[in-house]
Amino acid sequence: MEIILIIALGVFILWLGSKILDKAGIHRGWVFCLLIPVVNIIMIWLFAFTYWPNSKPHKHS
Repeated sequence: MEIILIIALGVFILWLGSKILDKAGIHRGWVFCLLIPVVNIIMIWLFAFTYWPNSKPHKHS
C-alpha cells in the first residue's frame, strides 16, 4: 500500500513540475531531472535564476 502512495506522489510532483515548465516556456522533458538526487536541487536553483522564454521584460520606473 505504501508503494502505491509513493508512486502516486511522484507522478503528481512530475505533473506539477511539467505544468510549471510549460508555463515558463521550457521543454517539459526537463522535469525528469527531479528524479535524480542532487541534480534536482541544482536544476531547481538554476531554473529560479535563469531567463524564462515566456517572461516579459521588466519596465524600469
